[in-house]
Amino acid sequence: MSQQTPAADLDDALAGVERAIAQIEGCDPAEREALVAELRELRDLADKLRHERVEIAVFGEISTGKSALINALAGSEVASVNVRGGWTREVWRLGWTAPAAVVKGLEESELVLVDTPGLNEVDGAARADMARDAAERADVVLLVTDSDLNETEFSALEQIAAMHKPVLLVLNKQDLYTPEQLADLRESLTSPRVVKLIGGAENVVFASADPREVEYVIEKADGSTRSEWRKPKPDIEGVRGRILEMLVDEGKALVALNAAMYAADRSDRVAALRVRMRSNKADTVVWSYAAAKALAVSMNPWPAADVAGGVAVDVAMVLTLASVYGIEMTTDNARRLVMAILQAAGWMMLSEAVVSFSSSFFKGLTFGGSTLLTALPQGAAAGYGSYLVGQAARYYFEHGASWGDRGPKRVVQRILENTDKASIIERLKGEISKKLARNRHSGDSRE
Repeated sequence: MSQQTPAADLDDALAGVERAIAQIEGCDPAEREALVAELRELRDLADKLRHERVEIAVFGEISTGKSALINALAGSEVASVNVRGGWTREVWRLGWTAPAAVVKGLEESELVLVDTPGLNEVDGAARADMARDAAERADVVLLVTDSDLNETEFSALEQIAAMHKPVLLVLNKQDLYTPEQLADLRESLTSPRVVKLIGGAENVVFASADPREVEYVIEKADGSTRSEWRKPKPDIEGVRGRILEMLVDEGKALVALNAAMYAADRSDRVAALRVRMRSNKADTVVWSYAAAKALAVSMNPWPAADVAGGVAVDVAMVLTLASVYGIEMTTDNARRLVMAILQAAGWMMLSEAVVSFSSSFFKGLTFGGSTLLTALPQGAAAGYGSYLVGQAARYYFEHGASWGDRGPKRVVQRILENTDKASIIERLKGEISKKLARNRHSGDSRE
């Protein structure tokens, strides 16, 4: 973080989140509908920053005692605990107010414990994703285990470490082990491969969140004895103490950094989704106009109308593409863009024009009577030209209504190099043939 005050860091992070929210709210309705989840997450994050909430996510495999640890930290039975694995069905948050007053700089903040579903539930992939999302949003992550790390847990630890936030590795249920076994576990859990992921051996702590009952033998005054089973208090002071140390060291700057990273990630997702959606929509627009132009030209008996109508179709296509990319454009500007693309295409477009003109001329001489003979080559040539105009216009709009340092000629040349002309022509011919076969007037042209 910068050297500015923690409050300023939080303000900067909130401003970044609000920009990301505005980015989604500025989308068209279809895009906003697809981004409902991202918008909800960002609004929750903005609320988190406004209230300076510090979220501590409890993460790990099923049955390791995550919920019991939350109960022990909170000092009450607030999280559901069940002997069956997979009892925690969703992510939920619990205000943890007790230690807030002792954390310098966070006296007015909210500390929140976040319970998450287990990682390895049967048919629980969606819930595991929920747990990872909660860990990504959190400011501190507790990875809870009850033994040496298995492959699933180590993989989860690598994923959390990649999020670049404080991680506390908690060995729960330490009361189930002998001192010798605990020493072996500590050695394993503080191995170099683990320590490099969690930032130091001090971030490995042991706990007994829900210790088993212990038998006590009580001797009476007369010398007789009786046994009594008692449940010890939870031993979680190591966990509590290390969490507070982390917050004292990092404080609001940690919250601001995590929020900024989270918002940046969501902004990247939003941008990628918008690009993908607009690209798919643009594909549909270009092809539909190319096919429409191919059909219109193939069925038009008057050659002069082919040229005028073809340009009109291309202009309409460019205007539609501009709206897809959220760019305002007048009809005159769209026409100029079409002509610039055609001019940049040069001899290639001229050859297509020759095919179109020859067919149109022949059609004119026969007063439209040769439509069936000329329809396929003329229509396909016109549609192919419109397809190329559309692809070039897409590039122009995708780059903010600019050709960049390429210029239209280089852009068109690259499109020509990457376009399979034969397949486009054949597809257009197929569209024309299907339309003509269904047209009730097509039989007249064969007379």
